[in-house]
This record gives sequence, structure tokens and C-alpha cells, in this order.
Amino acid sequence: MNNIAGIRKDYKQLSLNETEVASEPFAQFEKWWNEAVKSEIDEVNAMTLATANAQGRPSARIVLLKGFGPKGFVFFTNYNSHKGQDIAGNAHVSLVFFWKELERQVRIEGTINKVPASESDSYFNSRPVGSRIGAWASPQSKVISSRKIIEEKVKELEKSFENKTINRPEHWGGYTVEPLMVEFWQGRPGRLHDRIQYTKAGNEWKIERLAP
Repeated sequence: MNNIAGIRKDYKQLSLNETEVASEPFAQFEKWWNEAVKSEIDEVNAMTLATANAQGRPSARIVLLKGFGPKGFVFFTNYNSHKGQDIAGNAHVSLVFFWKELERQVRIEGTINKVPASESDSYFNSRPVGSRIGAWASPQSKVISSRKIIEEKVKELEKSFENKTINRPEHWGGYTVEPLMVEFWQGRPGRLHDRIQYTKAGNEWKIERLAP
């Protein structure tokens, strides 16, 4: 325990000033995103998705960002999964990006909705064949007796889909997280980090500094 408590890093690369950030969070995210991509961060699009069920019990996992813009942040998954069941009962979610190489974090809170079926179809068709078959094969988040169950299902589907189009299953598709709050966190020395928060007020965004 003493060794764990002693693990620390002093952040000192960059700073973040509220007078220099973009007027809305999507432009600021794009700026940080481009800088993260240029930094060659491994799986730069990995983000923590936190959900809660209808009773308020939270759950979190890593998913991959597949698009962003004025409408929000997009990812794809199995609608029948644990996260999908949570979302069906509670549309409030949060996202967290942590780009340790740049000593940066982005935290997003908002509501979530399914993307149009056409958008899910388009992305699904762009995936490798193995990933498309996997979407059909896996009853995601369900208890199975062994890995053999999935492996046999994959073989069965590979034979079934041979020389055929692999269409998107109805239980698989995308979600868009529409933010109500976005916080940009920049590590600073002495744990006195810069935290700039955007809060949506009608059609406008309010920009404030938070205490570290």
C-alpha cells in the first residue's frame, strides 16, 4: 500500500487559459483531438463510457469514438449489451478521454440517443469481415459456458455468410452522446490543474474555470 500511495507524477507540459479556448466545446475538442492524433497516442479514440441503470447503479467500460461534431460524440455497440440495457432505462451518460502523453483529460456529460439506421449501416459495412460476423455471433454481456460457444457460432456464420452480403443485425448500431457539459483538464504542477468547463444554456455555451 505504501508503494501505491507513493506513485505520482508532476504535470508540467502545458497550460489552459479560459481567454484562449474556443467559444464552443466542439471546436476546442477538435483542436485537442488533432494535437492528440499528431502525438501518435496509442488508441487515441479510446474513451470511458459511464452509464447507470434505471435504479441509478453505475457501470463503466472503454469504448471507441467513431465520430464527433456539433451533434455529439458517436460510438457503436450491441444494443442488447449491459451498456445498451442501461441506456434503454436511463439516457444520462458520461464520457472520459485521458491522453496521458499530453497530460490532458476531457470529461463529457450528456444524453444519449441511437444514430439513424442508415448511419449504423454505413459504418457496419465499413468494418472488417471478422468484426461483422462477430457482431452476429456474440450475445454481448450474456453468460456463456465457454469460449467454444462463440468460436463454433463464428464458424457456423462464416459458412452461412459465404459469398453473401453480411447485413447489420438489428441489435447492433450506433449512439450519439449529446453533451450538456464538457470539461477540458490540463495537468499542472503541484496538482493545481487547469479546468475549463463548458455548460450548455439554451443554444449557448457558458465557459467557466473550475478549482483544481
